[in-house]
Amino acid sequence: MTSPDPLTERNGVLLDRRVLVVEDDPTVREVAVSYLEAAGFIVGQATDGFAALEAVASGGHDLIVLDRMLPGIDGAEVCRRIRATTAVPIIMLTALGSTEDRITGLEAGADDYLTKPFSPRELVLRVQSILRRSVTDLTPEAAFELGGFVLDPSARVVSKNGQVLTLSAREFDLFAFLLKHPSQAFSREQLLKSVWHWDFGDLSTVTVTVRRVREKIEDDPTNPTILETVWGVGYRLTI
Repeated sequence: MTSPDPLTERNGVLLDRRVLVVEDDPTVREVAVSYLEAAGFIVGQATDGFAALEAVASGGHDLIVLDRMLPGIDGAEVCRRIRATTAVPIIMLTALGSTEDRITGLEAGADDYLTKPFSPRELVLRVQSILRRSVTDLTPEAAFELGGFVLDPSARVVSKNGQVLTLSAREFDLFAFLLKHPSQAFSREQLLKSVWHWDFGDLSTVTVTVRRVREKIEDDPTNPTILETVWGVGYRLTI
């Protein structure tokens, strides 16, 4: 995804960012759209999986808010199909208290999730948080190389031995953080706070995202030698 022009952020408000809300419940959809529009976003809408895929195929979206349960095509399958073609950030809306729904959504490629019923204000904050990290700073951070990986923080691109890796927004954030702190072990709680900026949350979010990153950086994801598990602690990038 092309990095937005930094001049489109003014007084802390993200301007001209396009968000697609995919939700079949008209009340939930109306509330989400109204709050996002009030925050300055340009918001598109879709009511089922087929319409969502058509909207995504047309391009131009900076982020997608995607309901887990949709008519036509299940939200998780929609997420998988989107991930096959683009790394656009996805926030998935899941049923209250359903850990399985959250894990399924994350494994399908979602970057974040909110459980229903959710605070519309929290939705706006999550959207702003994800999109703000994709804004190119006026003084771009220099790219650097480590162990065959090249990280360009400003372009939000990672390559391995010259091959660009297709990472979602959260996958990039996690791997970039670990690449900047090689050989250091971090607990899931520490990663949740440092990468997701959550003081608390479902630790399976970290576990699933680590698994997804391994699938893209390891020669054998079932026997990781780069992003290692440190038993009793958490994870460590060994390069």
